[in-house]
Amino acid sequence: MTAEPPGDLGVVMDPLTRPVLHKRIGARIRNYFLTGLVLVGPVFITVYLTWWFITWVDGLVTPLIPPPFRPETYLPVNIPGTGLIIAFVALTLLGFLTANLVGRSLVEFGENILNRMPVVRPIYKTAKQIFETIFSSSGSSFRRVGLVEFPGPGMWSLVLLSQPASGDIAAKLPEGEHVSVFLPCTPNPTTGFFFYLPRKAIIDLDITVEEAMTLLISAGVSQPGGGDQKKLAALAQTARAAQALRAPAPEKETAE
Repeated sequence: MTAEPPGDLGVVMDPLTRPVLHKRIGARIRNYFLTGLVLVGPVFITVYLTWWFITWVDGLVTPLIPPPFRPETYLPVNIPGTGLIIAFVALTLLGFLTANLVGRSLVEFGENILNRMPVVRPIYKTAKQIFETIFSSSGSSFRRVGLVEFPGPGMWSLVLLSQPASGDIAAKLPEGEHVSVFLPCTPNPTTGFFFYLPRKAIIDLDITVEEAMTLLISAGVSQPGGGDQKKLAALAQTARAAQALRAPAPEKETAE
């Protein structure tokens, strides 16, 4: 008998198992890439938007500052954020000065001038109402989240609750308390529908506006709170209970 020629050391792989191994390696590489993207993506977007906002404010404020008062005049490098700090100090100082009688008188004098301008008046009044509504600490707009049956029976949508209807509008609405609500769209919550609903048709939710926005932007992928599934089940149970209460009771058969 003749000896067989020595083969390559190691295990000889079956050609049929090579595609499976390649798929596993490709799946691992894809998972590692997606994991890195999930970790780096939010950080990159946050840093980018923060840097854009700082440079945008610097571009608006820095030209208004005389060169002798700019830090880059005396330093070899440009320090970003100087305009943002100056804007913050200036707005805080302006708010402090307008808190007294003299400041309020000057503000009222300026508002009277703007209110007499036909084109500028509606723009100023609208912008002032929006800023007062959003940044007022005593305002009640968009402090609560609710569920409404929309766009059809058995379909529930998240809404942001605003203030009750004013006297003129409430007089034209049917009897009962009505609340103005904003229904954001997914995945862009800055657009949506605004309408008045009876207070009894709204189900209050124990979640914050930020959690509701996260739920809307992610189209339901990221559920609010730590116990995502428990809170989602609680929301569904609340909706089913409200639907059961609104359903008409079955009529009892009368004995002949």
